[in-house]
Amino acid sequence: MPGTGTVTMYSTTWCGYCRRLKGQMDREGIAYTEVNIEHDAESAAFVEKANGGNQTVPTLQVIPTAGGESVVMTNPSLAQVKQALAS
Repeated sequence: MPGTGTVTMYSTTWCGYCRRLKGQMDREGIAYTEVNIEHDAESAAFVEKANGGNQTVPTLQVIPTAGGESVVMTNPSLAQVKQALAS
């Protein structure tokens, strides 16, 4: 299990929404681990489970800095990612 204050982004290489959010998080200094669901069947299954059977990306798993419950978000805004990390 990843440590507190971590973000895992499930994405694909062709996803424009993924590129946009990665750029925003890079500019804000938010570290993340990127997993390409096209190359990882287990991660693709995780994304499908989180999104009603759809491989919708970006899907993020955030573990808050304070160590609270993990949060899974689909196509979140930068503000939502920050809020999830802070909770």
